[in-house]
Amino acid sequence: MNVKIEPSWNRALQNEFDKPYFAKLSTFVREEYNTQTVFPPASQIFEAFNRCPLTHTKVVLIGQDPYHNPGQAQGLCFSVNKGVKCPPSLVNIYKELTSDIGGDIPQHGDLSHWANQGVLMLNATLTVRAHQAASHQKKGWETFTDAVIDYLANEKEHIVFLLWGNSAIKRAKKIDASRHLILTSAHPSPLSAYRGYFGNHHFSLTNEYLIKHDKEPINWL
Repeated sequence: MNVKIEPSWNRALQNEFDKPYFAKLSTFVREEYNTQTVFPPASQIFEAFNRCPLTHTKVVLIGQDPYHNPGQAQGLCFSVNKGVKCPPSLVNIYKELTSDIGGDIPQHGDLSHWANQGVLMLNATLTVRAHQAASHQKKGWETFTDAVIDYLANEKEHIVFLLWGNSAIKRAKKIDASRHLILTSAHPSPLSAYRGYFGNHHFSLTNEYLIKHDKEPINWL
């Protein structure tokens, strides 16, 4: 796997790239791209980092797998390319967003403007085989993305962590709540959105915290 990642992240994560688990992960990922249909495109595996430099990161949104249907995954959790139908979880994210802060639901599912403003949109697993959800779990990606969360939690101050669903919430134990804002709720999936995602007000709460700590709020729309 050829790691092309934004310079500030490259410096911060160099120790991870040098570890044996990452070499093993790289071999696996390279073989998968050579022999299978894998998403996102190889050039976008590290898109979350390239869109959101470490120096600009002020919000972390944690997903699970990339989308596994053609044309959807773009390396940013929950986001899809323009022209692609919004997946159900993203539909619910937009419902909560507009209920929370007002405005009209966007006509596309491309959330890259969030990343450009300092939202690290990080899937726990950065690659997936076509039509096979969770197919690249437990291959090393989770070790890597946990290291990213550890770095942010330990080396930065006043970051907002948006943890939606049990898988993401488990990572809260790595984060010092006295240094950062941890917002948890049910996942926006249709299976769970009505059990605590709707009405969480995470978008407005994020901006209130950022403003309190002299950071620019996110223009969510």
